[in-house]
Amino acid sequence: MVLVPVCVVFSSFLSPDEAIWQHLITTTLPNLLTNTLWLSLGVILGTSFLGISLAWFTSVYAFPGYRFFSWALFLPLAIPAYVIAFVALGIFDYTGPVQTSLRGWLGSDLLWFPDIRSGSGVAIVMTLAFYPYVYLLSRDAFLTQGKRLLEVAQSLGFNRRQGFFKVVLPMARPWIVAGIMLALMETLADFGAVSIFNYDTFTTAIYKTWFGMFSLSTASQLASLLILIVLVIILTEQRFRLRMRFYENKKSAQADRIRLTGWQAITVTAFAGTVLFFAFILPVIQLSIWAWNSSATGFDERYPEFAWHSVLLSVLAALMTCLAAAMLAYAARLYPDGYSRFAVRLATVGYALPGAVLAVGIFIPMAWLDNRLSDWIEVISGVETGLLIQGTLAVMLVAYMTRFLAVSYFPLESALQRVTRSIDEAATGFGITGWAMLKTIYFPMLKSSLFTAATLVFVDVMKEMPITLMTRPFDWDTLAVRIFSLTSEGQWEQAALPALTLILTGLIPIILLVRHSET
Repeated sequence: MVLVPVCVVFSSFLSPDEAIWQHLITTTLPNLLTNTLWLSLGVILGTSFLGISLAWFTSVYAFPGYRFFSWALFLPLAIPAYVIAFVALGIFDYTGPVQTSLRGWLGSDLLWFPDIRSGSGVAIVMTLAFYPYVYLLSRDAFLTQGKRLLEVAQSLGFNRRQGFFKVVLPMARPWIVAGIMLALMETLADFGAVSIFNYDTFTTAIYKTWFGMFSLSTASQLASLLILIVLVIILTEQRFRLRMRFYENKKSAQADRIRLTGWQAITVTAFAGTVLFFAFILPVIQLSIWAWNSSATGFDERYPEFAWHSVLLSVLAALMTCLAAAMLAYAARLYPDGYSRFAVRLATVGYALPGAVLAVGIFIPMAWLDNRLSDWIEVISGVETGLLIQGTLAVMLVAYMTRFLAVSYFPLESALQRVTRSIDEAATGFGITGWAMLKTIYFPMLKSSLFTAATLVFVDVMKEMPITLMTRPFDWDTLAVRIFSLTSEGQWEQAALPALTLILTGLIPIILLVRHSET
């Protein structure tokens, strides 16, 4: 199910449009590749710094507000990157309230003020939107082993800083890399935020080639190159991690925290508060102001229906995707050969596909299957059935699973590395095999990661726009589709209300995830 749309996209290489490719190579492609590279590097560095540092502080140290920040820093997961993007432009652009107020106070043109419409501006917005992926998985690692490993490092003569970099950080690598990979692939596949900033990247080239040059085959070829790039990155990282072993210490979650005092406590609290303010509090405040200003004309009585559609799709997609990811991860554990690893990695590259291109990759084979099935039924029974598959939730769910399988797979794969072979052998020695081993050994140890994976998929499906827009049944809108229809017409204030509804709905599973991670 995952390989079919990928193969459909790759099959576009059989019919290249030489004129369009020549135009892309000579005019835009080098700049697009450069922009994509620098944006990816910026997001990797930004999400790594914010996610790892905040996860370490909230997992190991006690400072003013650490209980609040430990769960509040998850909240930006509920805000789509394209929402943070148009809020950032609305606040910090030349005509926004910040620059307008500063020009009034200072009486100058603010030539020194950073340009929000730049590569660094896009990287900052995406860092604020995607750092929770790294924070979530890194914190899971630090809660289960960080404090104890730090104590072991100190007993060997390292100070806290040396112990963190030489012992704790390497042992948390599977979780950290999994979070960074999710943020990176989300960046490579993003279209909404970069298009709002008018910052040309690989994905904007795909969309402009499709809708501007009307060449779906060339757009698919560009998308296939993007898949190859991500596949190389994933396989390279997996090869470096192949011979490493990682272990878990559950007692670390209950270990006494290291209390910070003085300027250290103030600095850490200010750092966490600043990140939370710009990633969540400020966007919500601005959206609330816009929603209040447009409440008289912007309210749509169908919003409860849109919210229900979003929640239903997210729950079904999370269940189906996590089941498939668990089967893949366990299969790769049972058969750890090169072919299995390659097949599993290939099955998770759908996360790098832009949503609209993936929707086409799903829709084309589904349309073919639908036509064949309809013809077969008509030949057998003489009844014209019409379309049976297209325009149903099944098509959407297959597209979601293809797109977000990596989101659920990486946390489960990282957690499986904590179930060592010696645990399997010990269970077998006690006569525990088969389903009994899965129930008594694997599920208790993977329960937290399963919940994390399901929450990530739920929130991502809630925010997904292109797939939902192109594969949904007729007049079956979601909150994301409503936001798209309003922002495409430039109605930023009218888009604030559905954006707030989307955020509030997405907060529910995140709050449950926080409560689960604290137990």
